[in-house]
Amino acid sequence: MYIDGISLSPLVVAQASESYQSGTTLNRWVEVLVDCPGSTGLFTYRLPAQLEIKPGDILSVPFGAQQLGAIAIRLLAQPNVDLAPEKIREVEDIVSVGFFPSAYWELLNRVAAYYYTPLIQVIRVALPPGLLGRSQRRIRLVRGGGAGGRGQGAGGSSYLLASPEPLAFLTPTARQVWELLQGQPAGDYSFAYLQQKVKSAYRGIRELLRFGLVESYLEPPRLTRPKLQKAVTLTGTIDSDLTTRQREILEVLRRHNGELWQNELLQICNASSSILKTLTQKGYIVIEEREVLRTEQGPALAGDGAKSLTAAQASALETIQTLDGFAEVLLHGVTGSGKTEVYLQAIAPLIKQGKSALVLVPEIGLTPQLTDRFRARFGNKVSVYHSALSDGERYDTWRQMLTGEPQVVIGTRSAVFAPLPNLGLIILDEEHDSSFKQDSPIPTYHTRTVAKWRAELENCPLLLGSATPSLETWVSVGRQGSRGAGEQGSRGAGGEFVTPHSSLLTQHGLNLSYPLTALSTHYLSLPERINSRPLPPVEIVDMRQELQQGNRSIFSRSLQEALQQLQERKQQGILFIHRRGHSTFVSCRSCGYVLECPHCDVSLAYHHTEEKAPELLRCHYCNYARSHPKYCPDCSSPYLKFFGSGTQRVTQELARQFPELRLIRFDSDTTRNKGSHRTLLTQFANGEADLLVGTQMLTKGLDLPQVTLVGVVAADGLLNLSDYRASERAFQTLTQVAGRAGRGDDPGRVIVQTYTTEHQVIAAVRSHDYHSFSQAELEQRQALNYPPYGRLILLRLSSLDPIKVQNTAQIIATALSTEEEFEILGPAPASILRVANRYRWQILIKFAPDALPQLPDWEEVRSLCSSSVSLTIDVDPLNIM
Repeated sequence: MYIDGISLSPLVVAQASESYQSGTTLNRWVEVLVDCPGSTGLFTYRLPAQLEIKPGDILSVPFGAQQLGAIAIRLLAQPNVDLAPEKIREVEDIVSVGFFPSAYWELLNRVAAYYYTPLIQVIRVALPPGLLGRSQRRIRLVRGGGAGGRGQGAGGSSYLLASPEPLAFLTPTARQVWELLQGQPAGDYSFAYLQQKVKSAYRGIRELLRFGLVESYLEPPRLTRPKLQKAVTLTGTIDSDLTTRQREILEVLRRHNGELWQNELLQICNASSSILKTLTQKGYIVIEEREVLRTEQGPALAGDGAKSLTAAQASALETIQTLDGFAEVLLHGVTGSGKTEVYLQAIAPLIKQGKSALVLVPEIGLTPQLTDRFRARFGNKVSVYHSALSDGERYDTWRQMLTGEPQVVIGTRSAVFAPLPNLGLIILDEEHDSSFKQDSPIPTYHTRTVAKWRAELENCPLLLGSATPSLETWVSVGRQGSRGAGEQGSRGAGGEFVTPHSSLLTQHGLNLSYPLTALSTHYLSLPERINSRPLPPVEIVDMRQELQQGNRSIFSRSLQEALQQLQERKQQGILFIHRRGHSTFVSCRSCGYVLECPHCDVSLAYHHTEEKAPELLRCHYCNYARSHPKYCPDCSSPYLKFFGSGTQRVTQELARQFPELRLIRFDSDTTRNKGSHRTLLTQFANGEADLLVGTQMLTKGLDLPQVTLVGVVAADGLLNLSDYRASERAFQTLTQVAGRAGRGDDPGRVIVQTYTTEHQVIAAVRSHDYHSFSQAELEQRQALNYPPYGRLILLRLSSLDPIKVQNTAQIIATALSTEEEFEILGPAPASILRVANRYRWQILIKFAPDALPQLPDWEEVRSLCSSSVSLTIDVDPLNIM
């Protein structure tokens, strides 16, 4: 673990209301965790008399020659006897107060222990950007000295100061540094920059410091700060000693209730700031800086009241509202069954009770639509928190959570760490989605796992919603082999089972100071759509027969007919393609050569930019791009052909065959810019396009009532992956995208094109039968001891040196093979061996599901890696390709 030999259980982390009073002499020192790569353990600092510090505060501390961010862990009455008091440095300042309450601190420790991650890494994920900053050493000229050397440094040399040519006495290195600084207008460079530019720069800097020609200083961390803006407030009545212009300005202020932002007032009145200065001096107005919250701005929305519920919705809501304390609840509702309305009505009474709710979604693209529904119901009590926000927006939203006001936070994966006090409910919408799992960087946490721990620590229910639940959740709530609905599921007497995490975490050396409760599980079903709308019929088209009958188009005749009808009836549709781009690879028809990325072992995909623009080939792994060659690099043949179909190719083919259809592409290429998800979906909802063409984003819970047609161009790309989860992912994706059709008044239609109509996934999607699919899939998993009946840890190794990474993988596998409690699979090269010039090998550890075995000391495992080989430990991996 990260802190060697330190038991964290006795660490007392104060609640936000508790504080350290500097007037006492009880605690004069503090132990902190420092944000510095390579540093381990806790460091002791002295408390300055002017600072009131409590555990959980974020601090700025001197560390070596730097000034770093740190977390206050615990206060001490006496420092460690091994430390000389005169060598203990003082805390510089407090960055943020009272952030880590005890339950939250336990959560961070549990994540660090379970995912084998240094605690400071987990804290970095939990905090918004910019709170843990780093200072840098800078060197600047001493002004007033000039080239004549008559500087003001106290350590100046008398013979140098008296000399008419002081630079003649400097060494060549010192002269180079001096000339660099002189050439910069401010005469100021970072120490790191000078070291890059001048060999052995530190010697020259030391010489210049000795002569007093330069000075060294620490630039404090560039931390995110509140945004301040000047506000003008009317304070006095309008008297006769004012000019006509001054009266006009005060009259504008009066009409705006006596307050306006200064820049807004100046713009309205077309005035300058000097006239405001005069009014301030006369005492008619006051100008002061006030904080402006940087939050995501959504459109103005009309208020929305609670909708009437179906019998199934009402039954589910009643069960949720009767829960007292921690419970895991699966809300299994078919697409369009009204899960979001259940969420809204479950949250409403909590807000009135002064509690908060956390709603987690898999994709940023899903947040605008969901946020609008929540804001229409709860107004300004709704906040959004995800990585696409600016640093300032994330910082302000984070601080708003700390106020303790009842609120609803909607966010993606990292929002599971949102510091909401008094949590009443955690919701994981589309809980099956793989986007909830972090692959890199560490910690490689799964949001569902962390949300379950957090709900347990906060003693509130966790509500998991999905039309296609993950098999882990399905087994967790005891539904395997069951077809019942609406009742409480169980894995033991009374519908409860004891979570295995207590024994698991003890084995990791983390002795938690609270009992882990028994886990109560509930299964709630919404088997029908709102207003008894039918699920759309799914038509499976065999593309082999299409080819035999002479149809060489990427669209089957059935889909072509449906698109033609869509145009005639003025309806809307969705076309799902597994991949973005134009073509999945480019190959020579003469010799078979495939154009590949020079840095990765994958083919380059063709991306069409615009008409008459250069043809571009791009790698989807490292983003390498090159122009399309006219001739084959291997045999010089001009016959290069595009194979496969991405979103670009499909939209081009649609434009050719159906020129009247208006299209919107919805994939990661077209949604890179901030706000683009909302813009494109709004355009489609407003009827500005007939067809939405996109990739996986289309499957993630979008509610588009006007869509009547859903087409899946090629289902086979989902089915034929070398991953034991391929069938589960394919079923979830196809069922979810099919569920976008027929959610409004008009009936829906789904057309799935495939070359393998006999596949069990295709049969289950055709009949919307989750139960039969899950039963068959679980039987296969159980036979092979794969999750949820077995557990996995994946070791990912990578290096620029192919021999070193292979040898290291073999050494680690040999070291692990002495254990009998788990099975070692590998080492083996990753399915794509090379990405961005790094060669990748993997080792898979398989073991029983109930508790982790006695695993090796991971620091010892890491010590087997050379400095050129990186190791990532992925617990419960979703992606093993």
